[in-house]
Formats: sequence, C-alpha cells, structure tokens
Amino acid sequence: MGKLLVLSLLLAFLFFSCGDSHFQNSQTTLTSGEIQKGVQRNLLQVEENNETPVNSSYLILAAKRTHRRDPLDDFKKYTGGWNISEKHYWASVGFTAVPLWVIAAVWFVLFGLCLSLICLCYCCCRREPYGYSRIAYALSLIFLILFTTVAIIGCVVLYTGQEKFHNSTSKALTYVVDTANSTGEKLRDVSEYLGAAKKIQVDQIYLATNVQTDIDQIQEKINSSATTLTEKAVDNSDDIHDIVDSVRLALIIISAVMLLLTFIGFLLSLFGKKTLVYIMVIVGWILVTGTFILCGVFLLLHNVTADSCIAMNQWVKNPTAHTALDDILPCVDNITAQETMTKSKEVTTQLVNVVNQVISNVSNLNFSPSFKPLYFNQTGPLLPILCNPYHPDFTNRTCAPGEVDLSNATEVWKSYVCQVSSDGICVTTGRLTPNFYEQMAAGVNVSYGLYHYGPFLVELQDCTFVRETFIVIHREHCPGLRRYSKWVYSGLVMVSTAVMLSLVFWVIYGRERRHRVYTKAIRGRDFDKGT
Repeated sequence: MGKLLVLSLLLAFLFFSCGDSHFQNSQTTLTSGEIQKGVQRNLLQVEENNETPVNSSYLILAAKRTHRRDPLDDFKKYTGGWNISEKHYWASVGFTAVPLWVIAAVWFVLFGLCLSLICLCYCCCRREPYGYSRIAYALSLIFLILFTTVAIIGCVVLYTGQEKFHNSTSKALTYVVDTANSTGEKLRDVSEYLGAAKKIQVDQIYLATNVQTDIDQIQEKINSSATTLTEKAVDNSDDIHDIVDSVRLALIIISAVMLLLTFIGFLLSLFGKKTLVYIMVIVGWILVTGTFILCGVFLLLHNVTADSCIAMNQWVKNPTAHTALDDILPCVDNITAQETMTKSKEVTTQLVNVVNQVISNVSNLNFSPSFKPLYFNQTGPLLPILCNPYHPDFTNRTCAPGEVDLSNATEVWKSYVCQVSSDGICVTTGRLTPNFYEQMAAGVNVSYGLYHYGPFLVELQDCTFVRETFIVIHREHCPGLRRYSKWVYSGLVMVSTAVMLSLVFWVIYGRERRHRVYTKAIRGRDFDKGT
C-alpha cells in the first residue's frame, strides 16, 4: 500500500507537467497576485468565462477556477492562476482534497479505537450473548448485502475509469509528441534547405559570402530550437507515461484487492468465521484508509486536469503571451522564427537572382565561338526567367507574364535543354546544357522548398502550431480526461465508503448472527428439558 500511495502522489505532482517538476528560481513565481520576472510585465487576469482577453506579455490562466485557499499563504486565496511550476498552485489545489484526507485520518483513528475496545472487552469482559433482535439481524444482513454490492459496482467503475483515463492520457500525450516531432522535422527541413542553398552554384556563381555566413548562424538556432522542442516533449512524455502506467497498475491492484476483500469478508461473515472476519476487518481498516487517501489524490488530479484544460482554452485566445503553458509545449523563440522566415525569403530571392543572372547573361545571349566558356552554341527561343515570389521588402509578389513559377520551372526548362558533344557544345537547338539545367534545377528545388515552408514559418512566428495543438487537446482530449479522472475518483469514493461500511456491518452482522445462534441453542435446550 505504501508503494501505491507514493506512485499516486508522484502522479499528482507530475501529471501534465511536461516541464521541470521542481520549482526553479529562474521561473516566474506567481504568489497572491504578485508576479516577478526580470523585466516588468503587464498582468492580465482572465476569468473562466468566454470573454476574449487582450494581448499581454504575461497571461494568468484559469484565474477564477484556481481561486482557492492556499495553506502555504495563511489560507489566503491563491491568485496566481494555473502554473504547474508553482508550489502555491499545488498547495491550493491540494487543499481541495483535504476533506477526504481528514476522513481517512478520522476513520483510521476512530475505527482503530473501536477495534481496540472490542478486543479489550473480548479479552477482559467476556459474557454470554444475550437475546437478539430479528429486525437488527435482518437489517444488518440487508445492509451488508447492499454495501457489498456497492463495493463491487465501485470496483467496476474504478477499473473502467482507470482504463479509459489511461487511454485518454496516452492519446493526448501521443498527440503532443507527434506535433512536437512534426514541427521539429519541418524546422530541420528548413535548416537542410538553407544548408543546401550554400552549395548551389550555377556557372560558378554562388550565394553572397555574407548570406552564407548568416545561414550558418541561423542553422545553429534552428537546430537548437528543433532539438529543444522535440526532446522536451518526448522526454517528459516518457516520464509521464511511466508514472501513469505505474498508477494504472496500482489502481488495478487496488480494485482487485478490494473486490477480493469484499467477497471474502462477506462470505466469512455469512458463515460466522469470527476470527477470520476480524483479521479481514483489520486488513480492510488499513486498506480503506489508503483508498481514502488515494481518493484525495485523484480529486487533486481531477482538479488539475480541469484547470489545465481551461488554461489551454484561455491561452488559445492570447497565444503570444508568456504563460505557464510554455512548460508543456513551448512556442519557438519569436526572434529565431522571425530570423528564419526572413533568411529563407532572402535566400530564395538570392537563388532566383543567381539563376536569372545566368539566364540573362549566359543562356539567352548568342556568343561567338571565341567567348568560351560562355559560348556553348546557344540557339532557339529565349529561356523564360524564373519568377521571384517576393518583392525587395520580402512581401509576396505575383509573377509577371513570361516568368516561370518555382513550382513548374524545371518542367518548362526541360524543352530548352540541348544535346551536347564531348566538349560540352550544343549539337541540337537549345539554351541549356544538361549540366546547366541540373545546376539551375537544384537552385529552383531549394528555392521552392524554402518558399513552400513560408506558411509554416509564419505559424512558428505567431505560435499557430501550439494554438492548434491546444485547440485539439481541449476539444478532443480534455472531455475524456476530465470525465475519466472523475470516474476514477468516484470509483475510489464508492469503494472506500462501501468497504468502510461493510467492515462495520461485518462486525454487527457477526455479532447478531452469534446471538441468534446462541439464542436458538438456548431455546433448543430449554425445549428439550421441558419435554
């Protein structure tokens, strides 16, 4: 039981905490309406209603729902909002489970005293059983059957709830990890395209040296962001999976043990096995105490789950704000995203210029044979230039007539490729040698790849990918998480309460049964004497 409690407490402290589980001094501390960080930030308290918040640099999430008593702050109301890195948040949400833990303590003490008194009376004050009440006997049997049935139902609810809760948690974690991996892969693709752009050459013309240097710097930032994003999501997901799996096993064991205890205790009580019944009562006394403690833990977990879902929904309305949700799925650093987007547009423009420079100054000019290596017997229709998708200020540009788009330029240019002799001179009509075509096609492919990832980079800049992730979690996963965590909590309450009362009626029914048997035996002897 001790191990089960430890596992459950670990779950409460780590569930939904995809960041560091300890409270770091470097993180924002939210206590009693006061937020401190290195620079001054605006504060915004958002109520639980659907009103859309105004953009702010720091957003207090689920402020109304998390307005609970904080035992670490003289039981004042906690006003820091949802923050899984804040000890005051955990203290306030943990305070909601205190009634159940008090019940566990009271039950343990009072029932323990009752058992001690019964043992004391049995050992020191033995006396013959007196007459029994048929009503008391019947009621004790009815209540014993009733509470045994409720305990069985509670075990079924507990087992079903933990199974569904585990599945919902796994699906939500898998979705977060898949999103992080997908975003990280796209970032790496952009990095690879930028790296490939450095190697592009068309007729010995490369990107400018300063652009190549900038690419090296931005690649380092991109790769670092991608690694941080994926590793943080995957590592924390693995940790949570391990804990959830352990708690799942603990709940399965609890439901099985409590079900077995209920059956055996019921049967022993029916058959009047007094000594064995009292042994089962002692075992049940300890187990009921443990399950009431677990009830409190899962009530805490249920509240944290609900808080998290509300926090996600509120963050979606203000995605650029810095919040405690940064520990779960952080947005890519805005400066890095902006630099990546700007550099990708710049590199795309540079590559288009390199290609067009070769088209205008080499392919579309008719050099004399003496102008080698520029001469390769260019003949035929002029080669259309490549469309630059951006204006000089990097805003989107519409292609002009006669320009070929990045998406189909390589197909259009194929008809301009000539056959060459052994010395690289065209022997058929054409404006491109196969070598030139391959170099230009490589430049177009890299340019198109960077242009294709433009919308993705915009999403990185405004954190759209995180917003969409949280929208899906809130819409598709949160209802199940909240519902099934409540099932587990409710199942534990049913089992704990039913077994607790069953223990009482094991004793009461056993006593009434002994009195009934004794009374019948006395009456039988009196009848025999009378006859």
